[in-house]
Amino acid sequence: MPFSSVFSETIHSFVRDERFEPIRLLVGDDARVGDEEKDGVVFNKFVNVKGSVYGRLGWHTDGLRDLFYLRMPQQMLNVGLHFDHITREDGGLRLIPGTHEQGFLSMCFRFPYFVWHRESRHEICVETKPGDLTVHDGRLWHRVARSAKTGSASIRRSMYVPYLTGPYEPKGKGSKVPLYHHLGRLMRSFVFKGD
Repeated sequence: MPFSSVFSETIHSFVRDERFEPIRLLVGDDARVGDEEKDGVVFNKFVNVKGSVYGRLGWHTDGLRDLFYLRMPQQMLNVGLHFDHITREDGGLRLIPGTHEQGFLSMCFRFPYFVWHRESRHEICVETKPGDLTVHDGRLWHRVARSAKTGSASIRRSMYVPYLTGPYEPKGKGSKVPLYHHLGRLMRSFVFKGD
């Protein structure tokens, strides 16, 4: 659920609470909460059941929008709030350390965006308990692995808040879906059908 804070004043106030100021300063003095940019504040709910739209999420960086416009992504941090106890068996977030410093070609072509789910020998698993807060650079290659469990035992819920630098680029009412989102849907529908 992208842009959750736009539809909830409670979430909007929460993510802008002064208690998060030390996290903003991790990025830099000019950083801001990006709740109206990119995908805004995102709530995730992954469930491993037959026909589930989001049982997992393939490799990606959060800089695809910038790459599509032939520019390197600016520094950003994703602050995750986690609501479930997640171990390696439960799937969850995988990161490839150091890839936030990669070049343009590697950021574009290391993996096919969103549809490549294979484990990397370089990845690390992020295990969480309810109430944990995690921080990772959105320019890292990351994915969400499928849980080895099924049904209600496989539920993984989290909320991500972006902290951004660079030009302010809010999404307004009536904003069109970017072309690269359509390309991703086409790849999932045709190239990797049934994956």
